[in-house]
Amino acid sequence: MPPDAAPPPEAAEPRSAGPPEPARPAEAASPGLLGRLPEPVRAATAWSAAALTSAGALAVVLLLCWSFRAAAVPALIAVLATALLEPVARRAVRGGRSRAFGAALACLVLIVVIDGTIWMVAKALIDAAPSIGAALAQVGDRLGAGDLGSLGQNAASGVSELGSQLASTLLSGVVKGVGLAAQLVTAAVLCLALTFFLLRDADRIPGLIRGWVPAAHAEQAVRLTRLAYRAMSGYMRGTTLIALIDAGLILVGLLLLRVPDALGLAALVFVGAYVPFVGAFLSGLVAVLVALGDRGFVVALGTLAVILAVQFVEGAFLQPIIQSRTVSMHPAVVMVAVTAGGSVAGILGALLAVPFTAAAVAIVTELRGD
Repeated sequence: MPPDAAPPPEAAEPRSAGPPEPARPAEAASPGLLGRLPEPVRAATAWSAAALTSAGALAVVLLLCWSFRAAAVPALIAVLATALLEPVARRAVRGGRSRAFGAALACLVLIVVIDGTIWMVAKALIDAAPSIGAALAQVGDRLGAGDLGSLGQNAASGVSELGSQLASTLLSGVVKGVGLAAQLVTAAVLCLALTFFLLRDADRIPGLIRGWVPAAHAEQAVRLTRLAYRAMSGYMRGTTLIALIDAGLILVGLLLLRVPDALGLAALVFVGAYVPFVGAFLSGLVAVLVALGDRGFVVALGTLAVILAVQFVEGAFLQPIIQSRTVSMHPAVVMVAVTAGGSVAGILGALLAVPFTAAAVAIVTELRGD
């Protein structure tokens, strides 16, 4: 090799082949629109999607119930009646009797209570109708004879026309009333039959759920069903106890004030207690009107004072003590449920909304705990 020749380049040492780098996921390589959003926005998006999905499912269920209301409404009422009457049926079978006997006895108790309540309320309203009309007419005359101007004249004319409007409405609705009565009888028979079968075959329901739901989720479905049923049962029993106490206190007050048909008015208060807020207002208004028609303005004020005192006792003592042991719902949730149920199906919707809302709250609370 000549002295001025450059030395040959050294051969590069081969690099040791290490473990291959893991392939990055496609989202990490090129994140989508959701991946570029901040975490609070992604959480809000997920909750919004869940809320929209739940609202859509609820809308479909309500639409199906409304489309098949002739069968859906008796079925829903039968579920509530079963939740209320289960203790009666359970005690009836303690002596070795069959479940069919217990279910039949509970249904008989239901028939007696409902028929007796309807008879007492109807008798009270029919007996008090003439006196209520006369009292309203006197109030209208006083408003028209005073110095209240056009407002008093409008109020007087409106009150005086109330009786004639009611009479014409009743006469025009006789034919429709016959059809409505047939529908009510059919619904009542269906509801009673479903209540009997639910009380008799209550022990078979978990097995039916396990047969319908996939095995991986069967036990959870059974547990959630029991929680929902327990919430509805607790609400119905607590409401019934509160309604009995309210009706008893108002009955005592009406008897002391010598208001006629006090027993029927107390029965109306008992029925109205199943519709929170609205039922108490309507039943109390009827009691005040009956007192106004038969005993005068002073007794009507006394009746109003009795009703307000009972409502205070219920809100301050009975509701926290009784309902807190069965099901706990915020009053705002109850008001929203009553309003929504009333807007969908009137008084019947308001009656059904709260116990099923209690069941839904129990399910959501259990799922959040899981």
